[in-house]
Amino acid sequence: MLCALMKQQSCAFRFRAVLAGLFLATALSGLVRADDAPVGQRLSSSSGPSALFEDLYARVQTEQLFPDSKTFADAVPRKSPAEILADYHAKPPGSKAALSAFVRERFAIPGQIQTPAGGKLASKPLSLQAHIEALWPVLTRTPRTPEPYSSLLPLNRPYVVPGGRFRELYYWDSYFTMLGLVRDGKLDTVRDMTRNFADLIGRYGHIPNGTRTYYLSRSQPPFFYLMVGLTSDDHAAAYAQYLASLRAEHAFWMHGEQQLQPGQASEHVVMLPDGAILNRYWDASATPRDESYREDAELAGNSSRPAADLYRDIRAAAESGWDFSSRWFADGKTLATIETTAIIPVDLNSLLFGLERAIAEGCAKASDRNCATEF
Repeated sequence: MLCALMKQQSCAFRFRAVLAGLFLATALSGLVRADDAPVGQRLSSSSGPSALFEDLYARVQTEQLFPDSKTFADAVPRKSPAEILADYHAKPPGSKAALSAFVRERFAIPGQIQTPAGGKLASKPLSLQAHIEALWPVLTRTPRTPEPYSSLLPLNRPYVVPGGRFRELYYWDSYFTMLGLVRDGKLDTVRDMTRNFADLIGRYGHIPNGTRTYYLSRSQPPFFYLMVGLTSDDHAAAYAQYLASLRAEHAFWMHGEQQLQPGQASEHVVMLPDGAILNRYWDASATPRDESYREDAELAGNSSRPAADLYRDIRAAAESGWDFSSRWFADGKTLATIETTAIIPVDLNSLLFGLERAIAEGCAKASDRNCATEF
């Protein structure tokens, strides 16, 4: 009943401040789901390679043409999807070997990023700190225009990738990367990466899980305001500079709030029976993940749950960054019991409380009294 006593729109923010101090995760049993509600202008993974290549994509993944499902998700087509599908349907390859030849002729297959051991970065063994510093140029990427029909999203400024099979920029991982960049005096790269994330918010309405089309249907833990705080010693001034982006990200996480009734959930937003509003992890799509297509389809095939519900919960866990942890499993043991969308996580709500405070500081610095009061 806390919200009823406050009688303010900022109820969600204030209730979240209480939650932020508690180590808990509240199950949403008994809540009415509203997952089929409109998602506004936000993008799903409908532009990802599984949508572009349809039955060809499903066959390549289910037949495990590549040991890692992400390999084909990141492959670059040499022709348009329509042309490739027409070739495939005109004469479907009759064997796995023929399918492999068909794919390799029409797609450029990516390799892994090699990150050499310390002995290969210098003439003598390096300390851990020196080794990390030497890896920055190996993992830093400069802007380039993705090839037509590639799943890679464009970025305008330099950025650092994790390496190995992760050839793109990731959201929450990057905050911890940026802490290392600050330590090594690479503040320009930190600012470039922060601006890249702001550009993604401006382009898509949120920061996707990673810079691939198949990640557009979800975000990751909202660390953007903490990244902004790294760009300047004057945090309030930095928040004011990025205020539009901060508010847009907050709006993404709160989308659907106005249509809820007590006991309902929609997208990332949950209204508890007493009217308090909190947030959960969620994904706009309910299909196998492009980057783990075979694994997700096999799990659904061996489960008695509705496939769409299972896929949504798997994707929501991927949004959390805890993919996968027993914290999401109903039985605490098996992935098939995953129920991510039925849990209100303290970490997410703590981050959103931090985001709301950052917006309030930025609004105050920008002399926007209405915004400062609201937040």
